[in-house]
Amino acid sequence: MEDLTLWKLFTTIFKINIVTFGGGYTIVPVLREELSIKREIIPDEEMLNMVALSQSLPGAMAINLSILIGIRLFKEKGAFVCALASSLPSLIIITIISFFYAAFQENFFVNAILTGMSGVISAVLFLSVIDLAKAALKNYKLFSAFMMILAFSLAFFFNISTALIILFCGFMGLAFSYIFKLNKMDDAQ
Repeated sequence: MEDLTLWKLFTTIFKINIVTFGGGYTIVPVLREELSIKREIIPDEEMLNMVALSQSLPGAMAINLSILIGIRLFKEKGAFVCALASSLPSLIIITIISFFYAAFQENFFVNAILTGMSGVISAVLFLSVIDLAKAALKNYKLFSAFMMILAFSLAFFFNISTALIILFCGFMGLAFSYIFKLNKMDDAQ
């Protein structure tokens, strides 16, 4: 584990956000790889919990996750630094694009590049889902698999609101944890 400063955290989050396109779900695996796997700054299970929490908070998931990382590492200062580091790239890119919007809108090459990027982003999202599913299935395989299939089914087949699914899954997770904890205590006695 390396010695991390606020400046190093800022530059890490900034670099990841400036080169990663596709939103929170494409940034999550890069943040996880960098901070949990490569640098071992945040334990992987804790990072997965932060990902789940950042999805349930209002706002952009990448910014939420960055703020949670900042809070975890440097409290309020870290939250501010990470919020700035994850917001600035979008602000910079949108400002530049706004100056050239008319030229970009009709340009064949820009449209071709964006179309190609959408395919790559889809692949990255698919791999992110697989990677996060593997990590989530590490501890409670049966329960985790059941909840993933249930959440997918409720959203895809029954068109239930994502917010309701998140709340339901959160309550189910709490109930499961409570029951599992009670069983562990009974086994220990």
